Amino acid sequence: MSLTFIRTPIALGLASCLITAFSAQAEIVIGVAGPFTGPNATYGDQYWHGATQAANDINAAGGINGEKIKLVQGDDACEPKQAVAVANRLVDQEKVNAVVGHFCSSSTMPASEVYNDAGIIAITPGSTNPLITERGMSDMFRMCGRDDQQGQVASDFIVDKLKAKRVVIIHDKDTYGQGLADATKAALAKRGVKDVMYEGLSRGEKDFNALVTKIGAQKPDVVFFGGCHPEGGPLVRQMREQGVSAKFFSGDCIVNAEMVTAAGGPQYTNGIYMTFGQDPRLIPDGKAVIEAFRANKFEPEGYTLYAYASVQTIAAAFKAAGSTDSAKASAWLKANTVETVMGKKSWDSKGDLKVSDYVVYEWDDKGAYKEVK
Repeated sequence: MSLTFIRTPIALGLASCLITAFSAQAEIVIGVAGPFTGPNATYGDQYWHGATQAANDINAAGGINGEKIKLVQGDDACEPKQAVAVANRLVDQEKVNAVVGHFCSSSTMPASEVYNDAGIIAITPGSTNPLITERGMSDMFRMCGRDDQQGQVASDFIVDKLKAKRVVIIHDKDTYGQGLADATKAALAKRGVKDVMYEGLSRGEKDFNALVTKIGAQKPDVVFFGGCHPEGGPLVRQMREQGVSAKFFSGDCIVNAEMVTAAGGPQYTNGIYMTFGQDPRLIPDGKAVIEAFRANKFEPEGYTLYAYASVQTIAAAFKAAGSTDSAKASAWLKANTVETVMGKKSWDSKGDLKVSDYVVYEWDDKGAYKEVK
């Protein structure tokens, strides 16, 4: 038996409406993954503000190949197991076409395995552990530098500017924190400075007085901390309370105003040094976007513009590929330059930025930081 479809004006009109409705609903889904709860939630907030503003701006300009961007959030709380669950949900339930995330390297590492298996392009605005792009994943990219680059900048400053001879290295036993500490330790050794103490603390701890006593006994010139502000703040405060006056140096996980709160006030963060990329708020390319953030009473510090640039990059790659084919988009990114809110960006065959722009900042007595010239 055969079925015959009659092409009446009503039927054709209905079909046309269905096609139009489907086209109107077509969208490109981008997951934004990071810590939206927990002690590092400030970074997830930066990611979300940056990605949301980028999506709104791109959608207002016509979207990607005529399709609008839809963002979905994935909260990993900087916990590796939760990150894997988030990644699986984004892939299987949300059907994402791309991911901006994660933040903590310990979350990005396992989550990226899920995205890689699914053939989904991912750009991390803030994960710096070198191994993230050393595993042969063709669709994994960074919008930031690596710990080995960051550690070199920190080491050179410690040796050349601070003239340190005795350096204590503390880390938080996490993929990011210990990775940065080890990179700095190795870079210092190449410069002829061997650390006088190397020890780990645990994330979530607040009482470091016993550790500080051991640090003080070493009479260090510099204490380098590989970790984030929830532990870095109390550590530096307790150092000062015990009379340990050594310079405190850390990396790009204390780059937010909550470092001051965690430490107990600017009197404790005054004089702290840290490495971070060149402040994107000072790059002319982002002037209009930065003004838009500030008009909405949000200061785009830290990783806000990194997330914005990540969404821009995904949009540029999909537009060039003419589709959401991650393989084509990834291949295009590795052969082309993208104009972003942070200036021109280009990537090597591993997915790392070809140019790293780490510099050193110093915190002042007002609870703000600025680049050391």
